[in-house]
Amino acid sequence: MNQRPGATVVDWGEQQLRLTDSVSVLAGDDRGAYPSGNSVLVEGASETVIIDPSVTVVARGGAPSVVDAVINSHGHEDHMAGNGLFARARIHAHHDDLLAAHDLDGLLEVYGFEGERRIEFGRQVLDEFNYRARPDATGFDDGHVFDLGGGVIVEALHLPGHTRGHCGLLIGDVFFLSDIDLTGFGPYYGDAWSDLEQFEASIAKAREVEARWYVTFHQKGIIDGRERYVEMIDGFGAVIGRRHEQMLDFLGEPRTVAEMVEHRFVYRPHVEAVMVDAVEARTAELHLARMVARGEASEVEPGRYQRTRTGRASRPTPT
Repeated sequence: MNQRPGATVVDWGEQQLRLTDSVSVLAGDDRGAYPSGNSVLVEGASETVIIDPSVTVVARGGAPSVVDAVINSHGHEDHMAGNGLFARARIHAHHDDLLAAHDLDGLLEVYGFEGERRIEFGRQVLDEFNYRARPDATGFDDGHVFDLGGGVIVEALHLPGHTRGHCGLLIGDVFFLSDIDLTGFGPYYGDAWSDLEQFEASIAKAREVEARWYVTFHQKGIIDGRERYVEMIDGFGAVIGRRHEQMLDFLGEPRTVAEMVEHRFVYRPHVEAVMVDAVEARTAELHLARMVARGEASEVEPGRYQRTRTGRASRPTPT
């Protein structure tokens, strides 16, 4: 192993879940629920990389091997928590999200927060996620291959929609989906840099990937076998349609975006976080744009939208 002076190697015990000779999952606390996540360690003959070092990796003080490079799947704080911890390692992220690794202002641009919300969230990113600027981070594109030696390669698959640069990583029989996390919460596309159409296309692209193990950053963790994976990703993608129908039902009478935010179509009413209202607003705006384009809803007066006669009303679906 390439032992660099001063490198820290940490015993992860049962939280290191080895899938192959070269690939391990470093299980985050609470099954990788936010703010933590499930990081992936890939050990080749000449180099070792860690994908998305979580707050659990930071809390433990390192990885079970010397790390030569960090790959960030995208520009969100929970996926970059360990960038500063691995100070001697190279940092890589897709070109479209690279500014989030470079400095805090870049990360906040991804979310699009402004004013007090921007200040408060920026403080949280520094304090709770150990964010450290890495202006030395370099970018990669779709299809880029990281060759770690000994036949071990990591291939980047650009899967935008969650963010502009969101990627999955394919390592032999293991496919890391990052925040296509297959949870019942469904797809998150509530940032300024999120895109609903791209996310749907990325889900379809990810569905076609053949692997033995599928790994999500949050909660679901390791999925063994393609049959179960296809079932889960189909259910994950179906959340978009359910949200859309719920919003159409709500627009049976004229509504503003503010009223849609208050109703909540993404988060449950008890959830309190600095980003909730902004996420609800961005999500509503993306669906409203889709409704207007399809002729399902129209702006009946400035800032107020209503379902058209051709807009299909569904039976209410529990949130």
